[in-house]
Formats: sequence, C-alpha cells, structure tokens
Amino acid sequence: MSELERAAELIDGAGALLVCAGAGMGVDSGLPDFRGDEGFWKAYPPYERLGISFVELADPRHFAEDPGLAWGFYGHRLALYRATVPHEGFRLLLSWGARKPGGVRAFTSNVDGQFQKVGYPLVAEAHGSIHHLQCLARCTAEIWSAADVEVPVDEETMRAPDPLPSCPRCGGLARPNILMFGDYDWLGGRSQAQLDELTAWRRAHRDLVVVELGAGQAVPTVRRYSELASAATGALVRINPREPQIRHGRGVSLAANGLETLRALDALLS
Repeated sequence: MSELERAAELIDGAGALLVCAGAGMGVDSGLPDFRGDEGFWKAYPPYERLGISFVELADPRHFAEDPGLAWGFYGHRLALYRATVPHEGFRLLLSWGARKPGGVRAFTSNVDGQFQKVGYPLVAEAHGSIHHLQCLARCTAEIWSAADVEVPVDEETMRAPDPLPSCPRCGGLARPNILMFGDYDWLGGRSQAQLDELTAWRRAHRDLVVVELGAGQAVPTVRRYSELASAATGALVRINPREPQIRHGRGVSLAANGLETLRALDALLS
C-alpha cells in the first residue's frame, strides 16, 4: 500500500476531521510565500529597495514609531486577502469533513480568513486575524471587525496616508489583531475563545484524523498542534513538499504539493 493510499484509508475511517494549516496552504491560492527574505522581497520589491525584511516589518513597534509604514504593509495584505479566492483544496477538505459524524474544524496560524470564506464551522486562528482590529494603546480589551476599514497604499513607497484606522473608543491608532514578532500587546481573547471551543470539540471526538498542510518548522505552531491533537492515535496526515517528516513515524508523511495531493486523495475517497 502506498503512502497516499494509507492516508486515504486513514481519512476514510475517521469519525471527524481536523484541518491544520500553515502559510503554505495559501500558495495554491496565489498568495505570496514569505519563506525567507528572498520570497518576501519577490512579493514586495519596494521593501528590498529599502532593505527591510519581513521579520522587521512584522514588528508592532512600527505602529508607534512609523504608523504609515506599518499600515502600508498590513493595509496591502488586508486588500490582498480580501481579493483572494481560496483554492479548491479548501472545499475538498470541507466536503470530506461534511461526511463525518463529528464534522470538520480548522486550526491555523494564518491570519488571512480563507477558511471562513469557504464556510468552515469553526476556525481557531492561533495568531489572530487581519480582519479584526484592536487599540494600539490597549485602552480597551475590545476586538472589532475591520470589515468597514479601507487602507489605501502607495504602491511605490508601500506607505499608507492619513487618516489611518483608529480606535472607536479613544480615537487613537488601531492595529491588526495579529500576534506579531516580539508582541507583548496582542489581545488574544478572541483567539483563545476559538481554541477553547476547538479543544472541547477534540475531546468529544477521539476518533478524529488530522490533515496538516503547508506548515513548516520555522514557525512550528501548527506542526506542534497537529502532533498534540493526534498524539493518542497517530492519526496524522502531513502534506509538505519541503519538510514532510513526522517524529517517530506517528502518521503518514506526503512530500508533495498541497492542492495536487488533496485532488489525488479525493479521487481515492470518492
């Protein structure tokens, strides 16, 4: 039996499906791969000219020190994610889960809101969401929707002009409700509530199978959660073209592209 067939057999026998996704999940939807500075600069050439890396930009201090620069980056990403159509793989996973007694849930480190567009009943967003905002000064613990927020960005300088998004309570600067690098001011209440609901669901469905996609080792949040959720059974399918290995062989490892692998699995499951 091939590894692909093993994975299909595991998914077919599951009572519930947990999808765990890292940044690589969005590549098949046309979203940029920020893997390393070269990948980031390929997506955003103005930052290469400025010599600014992704890690430097994804630092909350810029909202206080240079808010036009900070909102230029996040405003551009907000518009990009709004315009992105999730690839077919999101729907395939949702359809597999819909056939399970326990249904399907998602855990992701992505902040792009793609799972919600497809209609997943619960998405636990470990690092927050670009589609929600919080007060930079934390005058309140409130987290609110960015649905009505538009941030124009100069494509040459990648800066956003005033007026920038503001807090409805104090009128000060707002920032995305995203966990950034070295971020001690992120309000994690919304994400924690999602995680608590997902934990309760997991405990009620011990026969779940985890399908993990696009989750690398550089930021291991998703890989660790996948392994935790499948620890008791080893029911983990890891799809990753670069880093497919699974510790102690506790699951099925598929060293391949996400969308093409999901299509191949769907052919076996149909």
